[in-house]
Amino acid sequence: MAMLDSVKRVYNSFAKFSGRAKRPDYWWFFLFQVIVTVVIAVVEGGGTMSAGHGMFSGAYNAGPVGMIWSLVNFIPGLAVSVRRLHDLDKSGWWLLIALIPLIGAIVLIVWFASRGTVGSNRFGEDPVGAN
Repeated sequence: MAMLDSVKRVYNSFAKFSGRAKRPDYWWFFLFQVIVTVVIAVVEGGGTMSAGHGMFSGAYNAGPVGMIWSLVNFIPGLAVSVRRLHDLDKSGWWLLIALIPLIGAIVLIVWFASRGTVGSNRFGEDPVGAN
């Protein structure tokens, strides 16, 4: 039930860029997004996978459902990412570090997987203590 609760929490505050988000809320929402995207890709038949010469490659050309899914979930994903950074006492502007190829993604993954600030910080109370 933890996954559903976390996904509900993210959607209930889908455009809230203030406050803090717990690690499970971010990662369960991320997993939910991946699962639904894979299901949509299979149903739409837009994905191709190939393997050969020691390489594996894949591509996904989103159909109408995939595009709508991506657009609908852009703001909630952005908001939960900003709140996750707030939990680490970092500004949401740090998301822009993702624009640095490879290194930006690695830094964000490490931060998103890190424990948040214990107790309150400049972005609010510790979400681990709340519900």
